[in-house]
Amino acid sequence: MNPFKLAITQGPRPLGTWMMTGSDTVAEAMATVGFDFLVLDQEHVPVDSLDAIRIDRAIRASNPATTPLYRLAWNDTVLIKRALDGGATSLMVPFVNSAAEARKAVEAAYYPPLGKRGFAAVHRASGYGADPEFVRKAWEELCLILQIETPDAIDAMEEMAIEGVTGFFIGPGDMSAAMGHIGNPSHPEVQAKIREGLEKCQRLGLPCGIVGGNPELVNKYQEMGFSFVALGSDMSYLLARAREQLAAIRGERLSISGGEVY
Repeated sequence: MNPFKLAITQGPRPLGTWMMTGSDTVAEAMATVGFDFLVLDQEHVPVDSLDAIRIDRAIRASNPATTPLYRLAWNDTVLIKRALDGGATSLMVPFVNSAAEARKAVEAAYYPPLGKRGFAAVHRASGYGADPEFVRKAWEELCLILQIETPDAIDAMEEMAIEGVTGFFIGPGDMSAAMGHIGNPSHPEVQAKIREGLEKCQRLGLPCGIVGGNPELVNKYQEMGFSFVALGSDMSYLLARAREQLAAIRGERLSISGGEVY
């Protein structure tokens, strides 16, 4: 079983971080830290299919217990197919707002009869044709997470919880922007909407994830009951440590715990 899918559905709750550098070397190093998953961002980072495979290889070779969670560039049939054929087992599809868009993601991710995924027998995901159980594994082990990033999407969650959807991920940054509080996910109105989305997931019996820019937010989200949480990003860690070290050399005291967003 896909260990990430198993963890978010049965526990223990995994903790991860975002990969914003687009570097396979940084990903390889981050996998040694002990995160349960690393979000391989292709939406806001110029990471194409070949880059993603290199990053995936680096993570799995460095620590097989760390799952590469692909955050795709868009809810696009070709992008989903390429990620899965390239070896991805866990996907996050961004900006899904309706049942129709949820169905589009499911149809692209699953083979018939549930979906309409195009079939090829010889690619990285099938061990280049060496794994006779590939199709069964593709069905059973796929983890498909839909990203909820607007109030309208939270309102439509019940209709989006269709067969093939493993769970949801609430994007606090985009949610705050959609609600007129850009860059401020901690605004009470945004937090109330986030809690509403989490409670809907819990009623539906589906896992729900989120990201926090600092340990305080992550602890809060874990206490609220989120199934999986990401803490910051490789880029935010790199910049924070560099700024702290530079300040120390200049005789200044600086400690950065993280911000509102990652």
